[in-house]
Amino acid sequence: MSEGSGEALRASVDVAAAPARVFALWADAAAWPDWDPDLEEASLDGLFASGSRGVLKPRGGPRTRIELVDVTEPDAFTAVSRLPGCRMVFEHRIEAIATGCRVTHGVRFEGPLAFVFRRLIGPSIRRGLPGTMAGLKAAAEMHT
Repeated sequence: MSEGSGEALRASVDVAAAPARVFALWADAAAWPDWDPDLEEASLDGLFASGSRGVLKPRGGPRTRIELVDVTEPDAFTAVSRLPGCRMVFEHRIEAIATGCRVTHGVRFEGPLAFVFRRLIGPSIRRGLPGTMAGLKAAAEMHT
């Protein structure tokens, strides 16, 4: 996939834990930096539910406002961050499999300046996704 495409940056990992365990890790936004090496800080102003807003602080990056736009317990959530002329859409999905679950995280850029932000931010997201997925897997499997 090229950086210029409109496709999402995506990564998946198989986790030897119940989908509910992964969803519980997602629902505790303040603890995201415990398992996501790319985050310094995360918080939500309300419950882990559609419409809640919060803040993310990526390592080496500025604080960014997010909004949860589609939380579907126990298997998915989507968050959006608005940038000038662009929306970053963060999709998170869980699929039950025989050995536990398959978790997929994806990020896509939308809007008239999406191509600019995809070029600026996309490479660091692509590099960071494997570490994020490995951290989530380790955290989910720790208590199984």
